[in-house]
Amino acid sequence: MHCPDQKGIIAAVTNFINSRNGNITYIDQYVDRLDGAFFMRVALESMNDSIDLYTFKSDFIKEFSSSLDLKCDFYQEDKLPKLGVFVSKYDHCLYDILTQQRSGKLKCEIPFILSNHTDLEYIATQFDIPFYHVPITKKTKKEAEIEQLRILTKHKIDCIVLARYMQIISKNLIDVYPSKIINIHHSFLPAFPGAKPYHSAFERGVKIIGATSHYVTETLDSGPIIEQDIARVSHEHEVLDLINRGQDLERIVLLRGLKLHCDRKIMVYNNKTVVFT
Repeated sequence: MHCPDQKGIIAAVTNFINSRNGNITYIDQYVDRLDGAFFMRVALESMNDSIDLYTFKSDFIKEFSSSLDLKCDFYQEDKLPKLGVFVSKYDHCLYDILTQQRSGKLKCEIPFILSNHTDLEYIATQFDIPFYHVPITKKTKKEAEIEQLRILTKHKIDCIVLARYMQIISKNLIDVYPSKIINIHHSFLPAFPGAKPYHSAFERGVKIIGATSHYVTETLDSGPIIEQDIARVSHEHEVLDLINRGQDLERIVLLRGLKLHCDRKIMVYNNKTVVFT
């Protein structure tokens, strides 16, 4: 939840939960003092199964939406988000996502893998996951996105991960999934946005390279940042060395961002993120 900051928010919310026979298992809050904004994440369990989510949500909104100017989301822990995986030709991020999901460390369902190429279809077969090939050209981009939306709707997808999907996502798809499309960019943003950042980093002679997981917006590689990490390089490294080192960062940083999203620990605000631990 988030709302304008004011006195007594935590007390009011915790008292409401207690009055509904709820037991708080986690609570954390953050105040953005420059904007006067309050953020809070609460996890609770129902004592003796006495809480009905629909009723609790309705009563909570009635209680606080006006007095606190409240914006909030409600999730059930046992209802896992459905993740649509988009890929192109690189497999390193895809393998990590699938193995972590299969082991239960990434808490989501993966109903399908979608690609604009067929190179990685064999991985979907290995993991027994449906694979969709939706080719894209400049002339067919609009039709391809209509087909993508059809597939996403069919599988009731909650969020999308671009696991090195090398296509620009248009406003049509972003509007359907606001703050629900996660990309991995192979640089430490805002440095080197766009194509071939490793080549740009090499030409600039940087001493660190990085990777950034972020939500997708209409402005390329400028959405709210979720996670980042870096690796040191030197003048002895060639472009291929940067790419190899960077790919390890990419899969690690993307997976961190996905886990935070699937665990519902991220709040987006003013093109930034509040990430709870």
